Amino acid sequence: MIELRNKEPHIMVVGDLMIDHYLWGKCERISPEAPVQVVAIEKETAVLGGAGNVIHNLSALGAKVSVLSVMGYDVNAQELKGMLEAIEVDVKNLVVETGRNTSKKSRIIASQQQVVRYDKESTEDITPKSETEIVENFKKSISSCDMVILSDYGKGVLTNNLTRILIDIANEQHKKVLVDPKGEDYTKYAGAYLLTPNKKEAIEASKIAIKDQASLLEAIKKLKNECSLSVGLITLSEDGIAIFDDTLRTHPTVAREVYDVTGAGDTVIASLGFSLACGYDIDKAVKFANLAAGVVVGKIGSATATLNEIIEYESSLNKSTSDSHIKSLEEITLLSSELKKRGKKVVFTNGCFDILHVGHVKYLEEAKSYGDVLILGLNSDESVSRLKGPTRPVNTEDDRAYILASLEAVDYVVKFYDDTPYELIKAVQPHILVKGGDYEGKEVVGQEIADELRLVNFVEGKSTTKTIERIKDGHENNYC
Repeated sequence: MIELRNKEPHIMVVGDLMIDHYLWGKCERISPEAPVQVVAIEKETAVLGGAGNVIHNLSALGAKVSVLSVMGYDVNAQELKGMLEAIEVDVKNLVVETGRNTSKKSRIIASQQQVVRYDKESTEDITPKSETEIVENFKKSISSCDMVILSDYGKGVLTNNLTRILIDIANEQHKKVLVDPKGEDYTKYAGAYLLTPNKKEAIEASKIAIKDQASLLEAIKKLKNECSLSVGLITLSEDGIAIFDDTLRTHPTVAREVYDVTGAGDTVIASLGFSLACGYDIDKAVKFANLAAGVVVGKIGSATATLNEIIEYESSLNKSTSDSHIKSLEEITLLSSELKKRGKKVVFTNGCFDILHVGHVKYLEEAKSYGDVLILGLNSDESVSRLKGPTRPVNTEDDRAYILASLEAVDYVVKFYDDTPYELIKAVQPHILVKGGDYEGKEVVGQEIADELRLVNFVEGKSTTKTIERIKDGHENNYC
């Protein structure tokens, strides 16, 4: 998954845009006018919804995103456009249709409980004139795109006629089309690469009750054949994602905790599109989508998953190798910034860690206890030799990094090549800098950068030098 870093596929999203609007407050009394709650509003938030949530997920993964849709000439349209521009989405192809209401769904939440939702939107099909504008813009943009996602929320943008035309154009340009479908008739999506119905939607569309492997196979084959899809796919909630091309296989879900499934379908299609556009095959893409969904269902409300969050989540499930915890300076700079944005307390320490012993492990465990994430700066072989002499290190920097990265207390290892880790500390900007107790009363490199310096006492009698001396003594006395 590390290979997805710095990838920026260009993905075109076409579909129904909307604003998810939340009014948060408390209810402490009933209205004297009617038997209804009086909610005192304390906070107001808005996020992208519908196809906008797919776009937000793609943007969070690092994709370059363009959008094609229709909105009204109203204040909600201006708000929606501003939200898209804030995440650097290309909005030049948005079509304005006079008389149409831009979708906005408002929810009143009292003490974390939704009391009521009210919608202002248009759901009728867009006009033939709007269809023509979308087709013209699509033709001009498709050659620069790597992938097309159609996000159909049944609000009138993806009409039967428009959907068929867009899929035909994309196929002529050899661009995969992924569709989040709506309704019971999927024939308008014929020729797409795949659809992403959930189990309930697949039952309604196939008219087959899915209750076991045999009926699952029957339904997924029927949808694939009737819609001339390259891959049949059905999302199965807690049972994972089923796919069928020549054979049926189900990739299990990897969600550890489920707080909210809102928007999980948007995350699945966005992560499938992103990974397929980056060259993953369908099985690898589905595994990636499962991991992304595992991240977002652990959050409250419509949410996104960044690539770093997905990599971190995979690591927490013990599905990654230790070398995925070894980062470059560039990677740790970006990762540190993201961790702090997510409210994580970052701890930094450094050292040679030549021959790992119990003193090292206890030191690192205490360092980790001071925060949420421990980043370890590791001296390169050349810097160890300069500091410790020509016979050191005993173990190479790659070996030392891998062993340290495998420790539960260590989240990330970064090699540095100078005599001090000053530039690395400057890049990480840690909340807490940890050094050994022998630095008591001394100036510590980088301490002015961190918010706080903590000193940890070493375990008496435990050091690499003493370990090497014992090995030498044992060898001279034929104890080896």
